[in-house]
Amino acid sequence: MKELNICIDIDGTITEPYYWVDYANMYFNLNIKEADVTKYEICDVLGISNEEVNEFYKMYGEEMLFNAQVRSNARNILWELYNKHNIYYVTARDNSLRALTEEWFKYNDLPKGELYMLGSHYKVDKAKELNCNIFLEDRYENAVELSGAEFKVYLLDCNYNRDKLLNGIQRVSNWEQVNRLIKIEERIEKIIA
Repeated sequence: MKELNICIDIDGTITEPYYWVDYANMYFNLNIKEADVTKYEICDVLGISNEEVNEFYKMYGEEMLFNAQVRSNARNILWELYNKHNIYYVTARDNSLRALTEEWFKYNDLPKGELYMLGSHYKVDKAKELNCNIFLEDRYENAVELSGAEFKVYLLDCNYNRDKLLNGIQRVSNWEQVNRLIKIEERIEKIIA
């Protein structure tokens, strides 16, 4: 029997968070660095309109998403989690990207958990439906909403999410730290059960 229900965001959580920077530099003729990405929304980082971002995504979105690199050690730890827990991928990606996302998971040899493509950043209702024990996320606003609904959130550290942490949100530096914390949760669950 699986122990925990773990919901996991994809972009910036499983993927390297700045996978779009080189594409944006090329497309917009800029020279931004990862350290410059101090806000989540690309239009805020680049000082451009949503329409310009949409045009950028029309041209490079699928290529960027497919070429996004997996964060260091995420693959091995996801497989370890998959063997012991229920893992659910809960992403703001639109369902029109399902085939590409599934192919990316296969190409990167990631475990096939259930995939929920919400087309929205609001994830609280899905976390409730899945009886989520832990939610792995990179977007600060999502973490705040989830913790406000009393979910435990591990916020993978990025330049754009370094706001004050609220109760229920724990900043994690990398996937190794995620794994250590989940092992602690496993022990707690065994004591409670």
